[in-house]
Amino acid sequence: MHKSPTSPPFSPNLAIFFGILAVSSSSLFIRFAQTEVNSLVISAYRLALASIILFPVALLKYRKEFSLLNKKEIRLGILSGIFLALHFATWISSLEYTTVASSVVLVSTTPLWVAILSPVTIKEPITKIIAIGLLIALLGTVIIGMSDICEFNSGISCPGAKEFFQGQAVIGDLLALFGAWMAAGYVLIGRTLRKKLSVVSYVFLVYSIAAILLIIIVFGSKQQAFGFSNEIYLWLFLLAIIPQLIGHSIFNWSLGYLSAAFVSIALLGDPIAAVIMAFLFLGETPGLIKLFGAILILGGIIVASKNSKEKLADEP
Repeated sequence: MHKSPTSPPFSPNLAIFFGILAVSSSSLFIRFAQTEVNSLVISAYRLALASIILFPVALLKYRKEFSLLNKKEIRLGILSGIFLALHFATWISSLEYTTVASSVVLVSTTPLWVAILSPVTIKEPITKIIAIGLLIALLGTVIIGMSDICEFNSGISCPGAKEFFQGQAVIGDLLALFGAWMAAGYVLIGRTLRKKLSVVSYVFLVYSIAAILLIIIVFGSKQQAFGFSNEIYLWLFLLAIIPQLIGHSIFNWSLGYLSAAFVSIALLGDPIAAVIMAFLFLGETPGLIKLFGAILILGGIIVASKNSKEKLADEP
């Protein structure tokens, strides 16, 4: 049984706070970079830079782990990389069409899709509490989608089906939701491969595969990949360092001292912090309808997380 150190070098709760700030800065850096850079190119830069930074550590310290993988596990690693590439490509693209609030809240529904797919993929049944949380969150998702395309005055006025699917905001919402589905695939495969690989080995493998795929797509679609201003390169570099490496590393480190249930609930601070940052730096003010939908989604995830907390309490 793994035994975590009893005295961490600094407070895990404080680390979680800074981890949330780091991860939630992602949408800001993306918005700043999108003034010159295509969303696919941003995705490629984010994962390629993160992979390059991890390469020396993975090569020197964790090289032996890769040789222990069998063919099935290698195929799973490749599939996980494909899911991650599609996650970033669609979610980052969603920020071109919809608000930061809608995008980050919808992409944060990943834990619920993991719960839905778990019975089929990794044989983890859906409990009644997870089903209730899922329904609450799905209701919030519908409300956010409606708030982006419908008018709420004396009543509700929504466009027809043709106008609905031609709307810019709904395209962004659907891209963010698809990004959540792809992230769910990435997480489910991670549950399997992480039994054999360390955190560094797993993320390096998956980041690298996703980066290679995105680079191929970028050059295949003849997107501009170079020749940006120095400021844009700074945003791309910060995107790879702060939310991707620092933010996610903090959450992985904190799991050595805090319960998985607590960390998963703490992650709900990401969309909240992202909305606050969008208000402060981008001038985006979410409406009351959208905030209500966001509360339902976050509430649904909290309800579903209670099941994880109960299971964790039963384990030694």
